[in-house]
Parts: sequence; structure tokens; C-alpha cells
Amino acid sequence: MAIDYSIIGNKIIMRTGGRLCETPEELLESELFFRVLTECIWELESRNSLLLNIFGKTAVDKQTIQKMALVLKNLAKIDAELIPKVVEGSEPYFSDINTLFNFVEYLYNFWRSHERYIIIDSFDDSFEKRPYRVFNQRIQGLTELIRDTYRDIQENITGSHPRIYRQLSAGAKVSAICTREKLHLPGLYSDKLGSVPMIRQVLFYPTLIFDPPMNKRTGQFVRIETNPMDVAEIRPDEWLCYPAMVGNLLMHVYFHQNFMELGFSLCNLFELAGDKHLTKKPDAVYLFGVQDGALDGLAQYQTVFHEDRVNNLLVGACPGSSEFGYFGYLKKMMLTLHNAIMIRQGRLPFHGALYQIYLKNGSEATILMIGDSGAGKSETLEAFRMLGDEHLRGLQIIADDMGSISITEKGDIIGYGTETGAFIRLDDIKPGYAFRNIDRSIIMSPGKTNARIVLPVSTLEEVNRGVGIEYILYANNYEEIDEDHPALERFSTPDQAFSVFREGTVMSKGTTTSKGIVHSYFANIFGPPQYRELHDQIARRYFEEFFRKNIFVGQIRTRLGIPGCEMTGPKEAALKLLEMMLS
Repeated sequence: MAIDYSIIGNKIIMRTGGRLCETPEELLESELFFRVLTECIWELESRNSLLLNIFGKTAVDKQTIQKMALVLKNLAKIDAELIPKVVEGSEPYFSDINTLFNFVEYLYNFWRSHERYIIIDSFDDSFEKRPYRVFNQRIQGLTELIRDTYRDIQENITGSHPRIYRQLSAGAKVSAICTREKLHLPGLYSDKLGSVPMIRQVLFYPTLIFDPPMNKRTGQFVRIETNPMDVAEIRPDEWLCYPAMVGNLLMHVYFHQNFMELGFSLCNLFELAGDKHLTKKPDAVYLFGVQDGALDGLAQYQTVFHEDRVNNLLVGACPGSSEFGYFGYLKKMMLTLHNAIMIRQGRLPFHGALYQIYLKNGSEATILMIGDSGAGKSETLEAFRMLGDEHLRGLQIIADDMGSISITEKGDIIGYGTETGAFIRLDDIKPGYAFRNIDRSIIMSPGKTNARIVLPVSTLEEVNRGVGIEYILYANNYEEIDEDHPALERFSTPDQAFSVFREGTVMSKGTTTSKGIVHSYFANIFGPPQYRELHDQIARRYFEEFFRKNIFVGQIRTRLGIPGCEMTGPKEAALKLLEMMLS
């Protein structure tokens, strides 16, 4: 059957109105199968592989590949010994059955080595209204069809059945139902973005393992006067929109197909907006993957955002070149836009982890740990989690990376989160933790510096419900512990606390291109520096209120940046927190 597809590097992107191949004949006669078969043979030729011996001395041209496709089509139905009688000139392919078997095995694995995506365009909403049936019948059906066809071919080659069956994911690794939603956006935005398919449901088969072009982020997100929408060229058939709930904000995140793996990884980090959320104008729009050159000269860095005051909308943009192919450029710009909106609303954004801890003795506390990337926030949280049955009754994550603080009319200090998932360095979590959660995880850049895992940890309801805060701690990862520098230290004045938090000192852990001791304004380059004057005013007022409300404000020395303390530092810091809660 005809199906639109694109092959971009290691990605195979299939787009359909709903119907997929349903029989082995349709599968093996498809244009996409022939393309995959051809590229597989080209790859073998580039290595002068011994598997090419199945073609004998014949030049492997288009006609030869067509004959191989016909052989495989028949092998899905009949035994190998009958094929030469059906396909003229195919005798050499069967001169060595083991080589033919290995060739088919290689072809199957070549297909599976690609990132495979299916985008179902539901123009009339019929698929979107019954997603389980679509995913179950169509997507799972294709997976079973490919796997069964492969097995039938191999069994007809060998004449025997395997004794061990491995149910590998052979179809799409990620699938989505998309609609063309009516956008509540002003003219320019609607004109350029209105035809981009909007993701309404997603199905993926974890564990997903991606190896994006980059594994670090560099530069800053710069506020500019030019609206990126004025210079961006959007071809709807090359883009998708992931409408994300970032805390209580709605963001339309548009990502180019070159960054398909990064865009779909948002599923484990931000809740996909529901129908009720899409009835209003978004708070921000982000274009991730703008054409090369469009953002040149707008600022020192090409990761930019604009405040459209006329339409009360923030607009972010990032180039589509491979150097920006890192999940941090996607996630952190979204959080920058969130933080900018919070500052404009008079809230104090934070870069940190906010969580509620419940102990078996009845004690409970809400702790906000603020610090830059690699400061030990998530690691200390995991150390607390690993305390296990001895002390811990429960732990609820409100914010894993970013959030905001508000002061109510009654003067209560309330914290909110943004993400329903976590984006964690594999090197800095307890061995075995990733494997216990691997069945729902997305892993990026395995085997490289700054390898990451993305996994869900909370719900949108928990993130947005608002919790009172008892402890506000700065995560100090660079100082050793001694009598003058305890693991847990309380500040005595608002000025002392304000100075430490504002200085934002951290030992870089390699999550960006920075190294050694670095400083960033409030350990948060994602919004506050771009609104420094206004943020300073808000922060001073909030810190004074923290002390007036007798909140514990101090610093916790995680020592995560000190070689040899990557595991023991966060654990000892967590134990000090525990001792304080038990006292």
C-alpha cells in the first residue's frame, strides 16, 4: 500500500491517514520495504560484507534487488526449495542456506536499528476519539505483522521452528495520533502554524534508547526584540506540535522532524495538554528546529525568545542544525519561558527540587533544594528515597528541576512545580535505580558523558496543587565538610541567604560545556538574568518574607562535584536532613 515516509539519518518517519499494511504481501511489496532493503544492501556493500555472497558474481543493481524482494515475498509463503521454480534466476540465492538466513537476519536488524515513527493524521477526529482501538489494532498489528513475516521467512529458509521466541519491538517505536486543531492564536501565528499536526495521543514502547547528535548544552537563552515568527519558515508536513502543560501554563511546542526523538521525549517530562486546555490561547510558543540561518545575527546566541506584548505571548526559537540536537535545548527553553512568565506575574521562579517527605514517626516536611545543574538536587532526593523502610513512609515530588514560589494574601509561602518527569544524569544516581525503572524510561546518549534518563515521577495534579514550604536550601556541591562547613547550615539573616543564592556557585559536572567552579545568577540562567532588575526586587521581598515566616533557609553540602563523593556526598546530606526532621 502507499504510505508517505521520510528517512532522515537513522529515523524512519511514516505518515498515514490511518491504514497500514495488513498482509505480508502488502508489507513486502511496499515502497518503504524496497527502500530499506536497498539501503541495507548498500550498507553491506560499503563494508564488502560476506553476506553479499548470496548474489554470487552478479552486480547488485536495482533489478537484482527487485528479484531479492520477490524472493522474500515468496519465502513468506512457501519453502525455500520451491522458490527457484517460482522466481526465475534465483538459484544462486539458495546455494548457501546459512548465508541467506544470516542475510535476512541482518535485514531485520537493520530495520530495527532505525528509530521508527508512525504519525496518524486524524483529520476528522475519528481516530482521536478512540485511541486505544487505533493503537491496538493498527500499531500493534503492524508490529505483529513484521515480526511474523520475518519468522515465516526464516522458518521457510531453514525448514524448522525456533525453540525460543523473543518478542522484540519490530514495528514503530513511537506512534502518535495527530489532529488539525483550531488554534486560539493571532493572525501571523495561525497562518504559519495552523496546518501543523497537533499530537493528541502517543504510544511508545519503552525502553527507548536515543543517541542524539549532542549530549551537552552551551550558551544562553537570549531575550530579543525580533519575533522569531517573522523569520521562521514552517513547512507543516515537516513539523509536529506537542501541546505541553508546563505547570499551569500551556505551551505549544513545535519541533522539526530532524529532532523527532527529542520532541517525543517530552512525553516523559511534560503532560500532554487535554482538550479543555486547548480551548484557550497558549501562554508560549516554541519553535525547535528553525531553518539554518534564520536566527543568525539576532543575538550572541541563536537560542532566543521574544516577548510579544501586543498578543501577550512569549515566543522561543532554536535552530535546526545538529549542534542543537540535545534535549536540554528543548526542555530548558520551555522552562525559561515558564520562568519569564512567572517573573512577570510577581512569582519567584526557582531552579531546584521541591518535594514532600513523610517519615514513619509522623514527621513530615516540604523541602526546596535550589542549585544549578549537577549540584546534587536530584541525587540527594534519590538518596532520601533509598533510605527505604527504615525511616521513610512516603515521598512526593512536586518539582524535579524548575518551579515557582508565590506568597498568598495570607502570607503563606507556596511552591509549585513544572514537570511531571525527571531528566537525570545516569552517572549520578544509585546503581540499579535506572534498571528498576527501565520499563518506562527514555535513555539518551548511553555510554557518553552526561548520559541521561527521562522518566515520569509525578502527575500534573501534584505539580499544580501548591504546597507550603518549610525548608529552603542551597545545594553546595563544591565544599568539603568540616567543623566550619557542616553538611547542613542555617543562614542567620536574609542578606546572608540572598548573597549565597544570588551568587549561584557550583562545581560544573559536565552537563554543559562549562568546567570547574562557575557562577550563575540565582543558579538559574533560565529567565532570571533576562529580567535581572525585576527579579532582584522580587527575590529580596521573598527572602525577607521567608525569614519573617521562620522558614529554615540555609545550604546543604552535597559534595557531588568533589571526585570520590558522587555517591557518599548526597547520601550523607540526605542523612543530615533526616536527622533534622527526626530531632
